[in-house]
Amino acid sequence: MGTAMARRLDWDSEGQDWPNRASSRSLSAGGVDWHVQVMGHGPVCFLVHGTGASTHSWRDLMPALAEDFTVVAPDLPGHGFSRASDTASLSLPGMATSLAALLDALGMRPAIVVGHSAGAAILIEMCLDHMMTPGAIVSLNGAIMPFYGLAGQIFSPIARMLTLNPLVPRFFAWRAEDRGVVLRLLKGTGSDLDADGVEFYARLARNPGHVSAALSMMANWDLSALKDRLPDLDVPLTLIVGGDDEMISPETAFQVKSLVPRATVQYLRRLGHLAHEQQPQQIGEKIIAVARAQAILPSDDRGGAAS
Repeated sequence: MGTAMARRLDWDSEGQDWPNRASSRSLSAGGVDWHVQVMGHGPVCFLVHGTGASTHSWRDLMPALAEDFTVVAPDLPGHGFSRASDTASLSLPGMATSLAALLDALGMRPAIVVGHSAGAAILIEMCLDHMMTPGAIVSLNGAIMPFYGLAGQIFSPIARMLTLNPLVPRFFAWRAEDRGVVLRLLKGTGSDLDADGVEFYARLARNPGHVSAALSMMANWDLSALKDRLPDLDVPLTLIVGGDDEMISPETAFQVKSLVPRATVQYLRRLGHLAHEQQPQQIGEKIIAVARAQAILPSDDRGGAAS
């Protein structure tokens, strides 16, 4: 069973109380039927979530950024309410190409881009392939470096094996009916979320189509080529990392910094992998500060730079 055949989330029922629903729109581009949210005015800020998430992860950060930006946030192909026609769009190059087609269809040219986890890798790929030319990239606990050692040997092969069995997404979705399972998964990120955050992740995890897309994305993920190209990245890259991230070691951000000429690291203590959901105001201030430093926003906006 491919991701296109698995049952998808229904917008009229499961999306009835979706965060920032009034900003949602649907369109087709690049072989994907997209769910995308657009709000605010000003320079375009493009938000890309990570594997297994959706636009809900920006629920509090997005309105805050919309005070200064036109904020654009899609569900990745196969995730949330976006439908992918095949698994080709779930690889790193496939995601990059699909998102570029979405931006073209929207007529949007991002001035700053923000990616969480795997979303950061996608945005870097897009910049390296000249699909867009933003003034800055902000990586939030970015999954940019390949897995090494034993993890690297088993991660993708296991994901590929799981995607071959159409019953796996259904079994996982069935297990996610137990709220305790979802809570344990979220605890593994090193982040504590409020009840709404837990509920939206649980809703995604209970959907076989979303689970199938997340597994296919992991199965098709290869960061080796991206790592080799990092020294060619000419866009200023700010790597924001949570000290309590239990999914991606904060040390990887410093490895990326050593490879990218215009990279800086901002280390935030007591925040986990979902830092932007834990402390959206703090992360928003960091993004605003980057935009001011790169002259994307006026330096004296709101009376001075954020700390």
